[in-house]
Amino acid sequence: MAFLSSRRKKVRLAPELDDQDLGRLLKSLLATTRTGTIATTDLCVAQITRLLDQEPGDWDRRAHRLSVLADYLSASHLSRSWITREPRNANALLLHSWTQLVRGRSEGRLEGADAVVDDCLRAAELIPQDPTPWVVLLGVARLERWDQPQTFGVWNEVLARDRWNREAYLNMLGYLSPDEAGSRIQVLDFVDALSARMPANAPCAATELTAQVSQYHAVLDRGGFEALVARNHWSQAMAAQALDRVAHTWAQPGFLQHAGALADLNSLAYALMAADRRREARPLFEALGGTVTAWPWNAGGDPVTEFDQAQRRAAAGQ
Repeated sequence: MAFLSSRRKKVRLAPELDDQDLGRLLKSLLATTRTGTIATTDLCVAQITRLLDQEPGDWDRRAHRLSVLADYLSASHLSRSWITREPRNANALLLHSWTQLVRGRSEGRLEGADAVVDDCLRAAELIPQDPTPWVVLLGVARLERWDQPQTFGVWNEVLARDRWNREAYLNMLGYLSPDEAGSRIQVLDFVDALSARMPANAPCAATELTAQVSQYHAVLDRGGFEALVARNHWSQAMAAQALDRVAHTWAQPGFLQHAGALADLNSLAYALMAADRRREARPLFEALGGTVTAWPWNAGGDPVTEFDQAQRRAAAGQ
């Protein structure tokens, strides 16, 4: 990953992170999807196809791009138009499935879950080596509360194709949480097993930190006295050690290479500020160059405002 300049830049939400090709595509889609004509659909499909076929075999980058596109197009009919015209196009199947999943998350239920599963399995047949259909199925498993044997079967299909798939690990972390189909003990066991084998700069390196931030948010959500002393979470041994393991390596130029690296740096900067470790957070803000992700900053309000205020406090040491 090419880190951004440390020179102060405008703070902005950037779902594409540092993927400039994806950012250009999002701007183009915004400009061309307003007419709703067949010609517009053709142009958008051609642009999306060109991007998704750009780096064959880079499953990490492919999942990032499909995830961002699905979020961006969730209110559009583009993915349905594409799959209707090309029902055996793997890119069309995956984008439509992921778009349906995004809509399902926002509505609390997945409309036509069986059709989404069928589309994922068709995509898996068309590109057997691609883990992405199985990653989308993990998202379906979470939303539909599949039982654990069935979900772990899908999980194993991902691992067989991409051992350190970031999206898959974050989905399993959510699935195993007490809020979904697991428990706090299962989350701890999952994180421990991963940490024992994972390379320090793997795409899924932020799984443990994500678990700690999620637990911190759960404390804040309880309100009352617990929320007032929530900062104490970061002084507990497991949380402090999770920060210690990554605080001085992740900001080093070139250490994190995966597509979601800037999202992980956002999580680390947030956690360090919550733990009042502002000096350690400063180089992370410099590396981010103003690139903001909605999570985890949105827990405190508007993410851009929260990020900007935290960045100023880190710079001032206050």
